[in-house]
Amino acid sequence: MPAGRYSFTIEQGATFSRTITYRNSAGVAVNLTGYTARMKAKTADLATTILDLVDAGASGSQINAITLGGAAGTVTLALTPAQTAALAATTDFDLVYDLEIVSAGGVVTRLLEGRVKVAREVTV
Repeated sequence: MPAGRYSFTIEQGATFSRTITYRNSAGVAVNLTGYTARMKAKTADLATTILDLVDAGASGSQINAITLGGAAGTVTLALTPAQTAALAATTDFDLVYDLEIVSAGGVVTRLLEGRVKVAREVTV
């Protein structure tokens, strides 16, 4: 199944949260127990990574901002106001992204792709 297309806005300095449910072709939620998730958002020319998100069980330089909902099939992206404030400090960005899940067996599925706009904060 091809990745879904979804575009959204992250408001700089505000709490951000989005939850999606991964369903199979019959409309049944896919059990994500044992899966990991990752998402990157880059400038349109793919030259600069602006967001590098992983699920809460991962570590490293990425932001642990993805929570998988196991049998419910949910994938939640969440950023704190401090994390969104660090984005696009001087200008609005129109970014491209994709969100992938990885099964325990190493099968990678691209769930979503699209555009992310970072709207600059005015009231600081």
